[in-house]
Amino acid sequence: MLNSKIRKARQQLAKAETYEQWKAMALELDFLEDKVRWKEEFTSDEYNYGLIQERLQNLRQHTKKGDFVRLRRALREGLHHDLGNMGNPALYRHCNVGTKYLIEEYLSEVCDCLELLCDRHSPDFPLEDKLEFFRDTLTSYGRPALLLSGGASLGMFHFGVIKALFERDLLPRVIAGSSIGAIVAGVVGVHTDDELPELLTLQGRDMNAWKWKGITSMLRGYGLMDQDELSRVLKLHIGDYAFEEAYRRTGRSINISVSPVQHNQKARLLSGYSSPYLMIRSAALASAAVPGIFPPVTLLKKDLNGQILPYMPRLRFVDGSVVSDLPIDRLTHLYDVNYTFVSQTNPHVVPFLNIRSAEEKIGMLGLPFHLLKSEIQFHGRGLFDFLRKRVPSEVLRQVAGQAYTIMAQRYSGDVTVAPKYTLEHYLKLMANPDPHLIRNLVLEGERSTWGVISEFRSHARISNTLERCVRKLKEQKRRKTTELRLVAP
Repeated sequence: MLNSKIRKARQQLAKAETYEQWKAMALELDFLEDKVRWKEEFTSDEYNYGLIQERLQNLRQHTKKGDFVRLRRALREGLHHDLGNMGNPALYRHCNVGTKYLIEEYLSEVCDCLELLCDRHSPDFPLEDKLEFFRDTLTSYGRPALLLSGGASLGMFHFGVIKALFERDLLPRVIAGSSIGAIVAGVVGVHTDDELPELLTLQGRDMNAWKWKGITSMLRGYGLMDQDELSRVLKLHIGDYAFEEAYRRTGRSINISVSPVQHNQKARLLSGYSSPYLMIRSAALASAAVPGIFPPVTLLKKDLNGQILPYMPRLRFVDGSVVSDLPIDRLTHLYDVNYTFVSQTNPHVVPFLNIRSAEEKIGMLGLPFHLLKSEIQFHGRGLFDFLRKRVPSEVLRQVAGQAYTIMAQRYSGDVTVAPKYTLEHYLKLMANPDPHLIRNLVLEGERSTWGVISEFRSHARISNTLERCVRKLKEQKRRKTTELRLVAP
């Protein structure tokens, strides 16, 4: 009887249409499989429960006594990402939803304390000092980033991931994308939080960016597809925002990978930091310019008068996923990123992600295959590295160079979600996505994300609270400055 209930709950979990349905079934499964007891017991070899418990008690004592000076010091010196290894992935594999109650209580207490200090008015903690405290703490603690891979039309999966994170108040402010991931990042990056719910329904959205031009066009160097059609759709959904303008409008830091065509140029990560005046739709167009499918792109910028002009007209750029599908290192330097959430939809990558998952499940039995795959990757990188530097043919050097970068890249993050592809998906890779495909990919993106919400929340919740506090305090400072100007003689 119990086994049949468990089997039924698992079937309902796999078919859930909303997070509320999914979570209800996940909690029921935890109860049926007797996993609730594990959550209640704070002891475990998988994290330093003693340290977490001590920090939790200290914060509660300072709050109870109203000792806000010591509370502030305890937070400033004690907040470290993944404290006591509480983000250990193993802690999120025991149950279908959630982890140790001690960890969840600690995260809630920290966030409550931060919001208390942010909202509390005190002469000994003026606005300037408060803003400095939260900025420094955020820099020290770090923040998560969402990375969206390439994958052509199959990248509709990304919208489901974003929807699931946004509805749980976990959507990172730092988002990076390449190819279709750049397009999705650009679309999300120009819409405010109030506009996102309607956007993420995708109802009535023109997604018809594919228009065949033919083999002759490709052989002449103009691409297999009509780039003007893609450009039209990008302008429709992204508009004419520059990176800096989009950040001011939404508070989201959008980053787009592009690859150079010319020699003596390196891949670039376009963002509000590195390219504030560049137009986002121009960067997304370049990042989606798969060689042979679309021609290389000259980037566009805005001048002082808001006029649209070519940016470095001598340079042209193509598909960002070829060289830098997931620019994790660059994001770490720019934004103090401490944790990466990857939505991976590249058709040549996803099957191998599934293979790796299977290897982990079968343990030591997967060792021979793992060793063989590692050897192939190692020698393959060496071979293509030699060819890209030594062969006389320019065409062969470019092909070898792209093969090398594909094999040398990292295609996963700290948390990675991906769709499950069938032959039907591959057949629709370069076709305008129909409503049925969009709905299925978005829902699959949501379901994949629901399963890792608990793990990601443990890494992102404190960062998100710190960022909210910084934004709130900056707004208070802006209003105060405006008021002082109005009353000034």
